[in-house]
Amino acid sequence: MTRKDVMRALSVVVDPKRGRDIARMGLVRNLQVEGRDVSFTVHVTDEKSPFARQLEDLCRRAIRSALGNDLRVQVTISSKTKQSLPALAGPIAHHMIAVASGKGGVGKSTVAVNLAVALAERGLRTGLVDTDIYGPSVPTMFGVEDQKPRVGSGRKIIPLEKFGVRLLSMGLLVDPSQAVVWRGPMVSNAVRQFLRDSNWGTLDFLILDLPPGTGDIQLTIVQTVSLTGAVIVSTPQRVALADARKGVAMFNNVNVPVLGIIENMAYFSPPDMPDRRYYLFGESGARRLAHDVGVPFLGEIPLEQRLRESGDEGVPIVVAMPESESARSFRHVAADIVRLAAERADPDTPVEIVYR
Repeated sequence: MTRKDVMRALSVVVDPKRGRDIARMGLVRNLQVEGRDVSFTVHVTDEKSPFARQLEDLCRRAIRSALGNDLRVQVTISSKTKQSLPALAGPIAHHMIAVASGKGGVGKSTVAVNLAVALAERGLRTGLVDTDIYGPSVPTMFGVEDQKPRVGSGRKIIPLEKFGVRLLSMGLLVDPSQAVVWRGPMVSNAVRQFLRDSNWGTLDFLILDLPPGTGDIQLTIVQTVSLTGAVIVSTPQRVALADARKGVAMFNNVNVPVLGIIENMAYFSPPDMPDRRYYLFGESGARRLAHDVGVPFLGEIPLEQRLRESGDEGVPIVVAMPESESARSFRHVAADIVRLAAERADPDTPVEIVYR
């Protein structure tokens, strides 16, 4: 029996008021599994509500029904709903996920955009921050290049919303024909403003599309917010894998869990021969890297012409062709990220969580 097994069992315990299960909402904390002993804490808004009063029994029955009646299950119900987060004010996401790569050109933004939309399709309140100040691509991929975010009360930026995703990008604030010529401190301040001075509302997931490399922006984000974890995107060839390894090392050095590695452009299947796979950039390189560095391998995204076209047209493949192989792969990875994020939840992690 593993933590994963327990979280899967708890996915049948649904809050009737919100219509979502306690595992997906990240309410299960400090999960411990030792032999046939299971213990965890469930955070609720009101311990006296009808759902909270029966929650302990619901959890025990769900776990024993799925994993065995002989289990010893200790459930603690807590109404503590807020924990402080230094340097970040206001409601934020239950889970903040950085999507990173060691080098450019591996399709990191394509992955971030489609993961965000796939999460939103699951009914999760999702936001996306494009932190690549010098080369923002999210506005193009969402088809919002001609739109500008508004400034609301308290002079806070109000993110745009499309395909169920709230989003911000430097590409929405500057002339797309002009280069952003800024030094590192200015870039870091812009990223902090996206995170600190924007009205995101309350989110389940906030995806941060990081620029390639291991520089100022990555360190700024780590110092500004408490990340649930990072996802590394790589292609299969050795030159990309070498940089992806450095990305894993960087997050390890700053104590940010790496939730897994995604292999983009993994293979090509001709439209007239869908059963054939051609490994143009090498085979299973990211899978081997994940094994070598001891992190989960989240899946393969195929090289498809329609995937590239959908990004250029401003309609993510998850929306444009939901039955395509790429879209199915993105939804599968999104499901894994939801599960891994819930498993990583820890009451000692300084993340502000606001339940409604």
